[in-house]
Amino acid sequence: MTTRILVPMDDSPNAFRTIDFLISCFKPDCKITLFSVLPDTATLCDMTSPELTPYFVAQQSSFCQLENKKRELVNEALNKAKNTLRDAGFDPFQIEIKIQSKKEGIARDIVKEAGKGYQVIVMGRRGLSSVQQFLMGSVSQKVLNSVRDISVVIAN
Repeated sequence: MTTRILVPMDDSPNAFRTIDFLISCFKPDCKITLFSVLPDTATLCDMTSPELTPYFVAQQSSFCQLENKKRELVNEALNKAKNTLRDAGFDPFQIEIKIQSKKEGIARDIVKEAGKGYQVIVMGRRGLSSVQQFLMGSVSQKVLNSVRDISVVIAN
């Protein structure tokens, strides 16, 4: 049976350290899904509610352009990760890229995706300060505490 690995990532340097870890610790015959959850602020681009402040309405176009740029950057990062894996000997036909807008919460969306038949989640830990991590927790910590029957590897 081929091991299915879920790799939640974004366009950060920490995400690419996770790819390096994956290359050094897993065999290239794995089926890998590079998965990114984007905050669902894009729905604001379609809002025309009278409750919106005049400032937001005036800046709505710029905001939406930023959202499109973020999606583009994440897509480029996931493709770069796929190419890095391919160059390391992983089969590009066994590497899938999935990008979705946040539905329930970033960590909850990762856990929901992981429930679709993955054996392992490999993800980086986020660089929050001690105070931020205490108050908010990190996505990796939330995934680690929420997932059942799936191994989770937190890479530095």
